Amino acid sequence: MLAIVGLITILLVLYLILSKRMTTMMALIVVPMIACVVVGEGAQLTSFITSGINSVAATGTMFIFAVLFFGLMSDTGTFERVVNKIISLIGTNPIKVCVGTFVITLLTHLDGSGATTFLITVPAMLPIYQKLKMKPQVLATIVAMGAGTMNLVPWGGPTIRAATALEVSLTDLYNPMIIPQICGLVAGLAITVWFGVREKQRLGIALEHVDITPAPLSEEEAALRRPKLFWFNLLLIIATIVCLVVAVLPPAGCFMAATVIALLVNYPNTKLQSKLIDSHAEAAMMMASTLFAAGVFTGIMSGSGMLTAMADGLVNILPSFIASRLALLLGIFSMPLSLLFDPDSFYYAVLPVLAQAGEAVGIPALAMARAAICGQITVGFPISPLTPSTFLLIGLSGVDLGDHQKHSFIPLWIVSLVIVFMAVIMGQIPV
Repeated sequence: MLAIVGLITILLVLYLILSKRMTTMMALIVVPMIACVVVGEGAQLTSFITSGINSVAATGTMFIFAVLFFGLMSDTGTFERVVNKIISLIGTNPIKVCVGTFVITLLTHLDGSGATTFLITVPAMLPIYQKLKMKPQVLATIVAMGAGTMNLVPWGGPTIRAATALEVSLTDLYNPMIIPQICGLVAGLAITVWFGVREKQRLGIALEHVDITPAPLSEEEAALRRPKLFWFNLLLIIATIVCLVVAVLPPAGCFMAATVIALLVNYPNTKLQSKLIDSHAEAAMMMASTLFAAGVFTGIMSGSGMLTAMADGLVNILPSFIASRLALLLGIFSMPLSLLFDPDSFYYAVLPVLAQAGEAVGIPALAMARAAICGQITVGFPISPLTPSTFLLIGLSGVDLGDHQKHSFIPLWIVSLVIVFMAVIMGQIPV
């Protein structure tokens, strides 16, 4: 009962979002609340919701202040100056823009944090896409591919969870996956170039008419620019990112402090400070509300036991003839499974059961773990409604979740399958 209702809940949420019959926020709140009542856990609804909101509170707070901070930096003209310089170097070539986006994503995801990657890469590249009239969906997909593939690193959450859950060596788990991961990155780069070629063909002659000279500012915009503080603001951005990566403060604290400093130095007038905060509040609160809705969704699904029941049910319904190819099948479907399971539920509940089933037919636990990290909340995490950073990516990119999933699903699955294919060739995933 729990497993069936849980599966229906997730499929219904995805359908409502993809078909645009409900906003993402409404679907993430309404559907699981009804499901919770249906499975007889209505009395616990308050505690489930509270637990879920608490789990994303830090991310939501960080997002609000990140939007305020980057919005203020945009007001000062800092990004404008950097973007204009980049555009002057790469011209109006979408292929170079796409490849640059992919490379920057790989570098910024070295710390294994999706939130950090998105907060650094998207605000830096989005103005260039807008200037050249390139699709923001392309930006979101390229960043998703880069961050997702890099998420296999041994200090990434999924790999650590897999090693911990199955009690295997992190080195033994990851080292044989280095070459498959590199192949996945090459596949991602190839898809990125393809996106660039498509954008170049779509825009066609329009690119010749794109004026890459700085657009004239309105009187109000010019009044907010702080050219004399450019280097201070650039150093403030860099310092904020460094503090974020090395965890000097919690992520929310980094952006809170940065926002305060930005306001005090650039706009000391309190009335102007209030005006600027109000101007960015709508964007910040709209996405933050979706993040908290995602917290409600995961809180109810986890607390009610629906995710655990789905995990047990998945193992119980597997036909015996599939068992011998369990690792291969897990690898193939690992990326799509990111849409059904959050990282903790999968790696701590589903994977151990699958590993036991695999060992019964001679499949080592390490092989099952390697198959899982080929896509489950690695390559697949940036499109999963169960990971808060997904909403950070689409919020910063200005892309609807349904549109992002439609645009990114196939490219991400291709990258995941390339990783699986190479792992099979190298004998790391038995067939």
